[in-house]
Amino acid sequence: MSSSTTTLTVVGGGLAGLVTAVTAAEAGARVTLHEAHRSPGGRARTAESSPYKTNEGPHALYSRGPLWTWLQQRDLIGPVASVPLSAAARMRFHRDGALRRTPPLAVIRLGRRDPQLAPVDRDFFSWAASLVGERHARYAANAAAVALFHHDPGTLSARFVQERLRRVLAMPPEAKYPVGGWSSVVERLAGRARSLGVRIETASRVTPGGLADAAARGPVVVATSLAAARALLGDDSLAGESGRTALLDLGLRTRRGDAFIVSDLDAPGWIERFTAQDPSLAPAGEQLVQAQLPVEEGESRSVGIARAERLLDLGFPGWRDRVTHRSEALAAGRTGALDLPGTTWRDRPAVDRGDGIYLAGDQVAAPGLLAEVSLNSALEAASLALRASRSLDLNRA
Repeated sequence: MSSSTTTLTVVGGGLAGLVTAVTAAEAGARVTLHEAHRSPGGRARTAESSPYKTNEGPHALYSRGPLWTWLQQRDLIGPVASVPLSAAARMRFHRDGALRRTPPLAVIRLGRRDPQLAPVDRDFFSWAASLVGERHARYAANAAAVALFHHDPGTLSARFVQERLRRVLAMPPEAKYPVGGWSSVVERLAGRARSLGVRIETASRVTPGGLADAAARGPVVVATSLAAARALLGDDSLAGESGRTALLDLGLRTRRGDAFIVSDLDAPGWIERFTAQDPSLAPAGEQLVQAQLPVEEGESRSVGIARAERLLDLGFPGWRDRVTHRSEALAAGRTGALDLPGTTWRDRPAVDRGDGIYLAGDQVAAPGLLAEVSLNSALEAASLALRASRSLDLNRA
């Protein structure tokens, strides 16, 4: 190995950190990745809750997006499940207090509009209402909530919401589900990193002093949550809009006729029976159901859970007597970036923080849907770090 080989430190072993490490190692860098948890994965980690495999909220890969392409090029996707026709027939939309089989036609038509026609500097609700009326605009905003995790999607930038609404309503569905949960993808990513020589140190929490030492040896990519990056770097400017969402995981004894998905159009909310496409997530004869219900700042987790239970009563009759597993959580400030009217992804915290420090994650200045922001910011961070290191070597030479 030549003396000019880049030495790169990555802080955080979630999706952004692993993509950064793999990308830099593929380019010949010597990479060390520090993960505070006992295993890599971050929010892409799949928890083994007894015999149930649960992600932190609903997770899917979108087959028309850059993350899918990047993983596919490296043979890292592995087996995936698509939405089966039998399950798709059990999709339900909660509207005007009742379950319907399809969303309103006006919402479908709105979802087909080119996002580039939606204004950046106007809120989604007022823009959509000018096209389809206030009632359907509200339905459309709430339909997009599955990719937003926000209690009032209509207040966000019209362009931002429309980009997500179009992909959520795309037919055939973009969503693909890694068999065995997202940990299967994480394991392949970590394996790829190790095969390239990346040193992955788990249960390794980096302090500000440790960060300074690493920066003295070469570039550093901080691939943590924005809140953790703010504390580590001592940079109060690292802040951004993100949602608060109540999460509910249920193991249920199987009942014929249960819904596959309940999408709430009266208010933001989503319930999905993940074993409909991947039975390996729960024991035989049982189902794994996951719900996400956004809540306002100041509202408790119980508010969202109560809404989830009311939707479950409609889509999963008798569910209370069939529960075999239950867990609840509140995801606050860690559900991805949100763009307010007048802002785009370019207004989020920049990847290049100066002095050889770079940022990656799902709230950073990079485009994409949910995890795609992590991918794109990681690719940018790795590229900038390698370029800066090589320029420095040339200058020294």
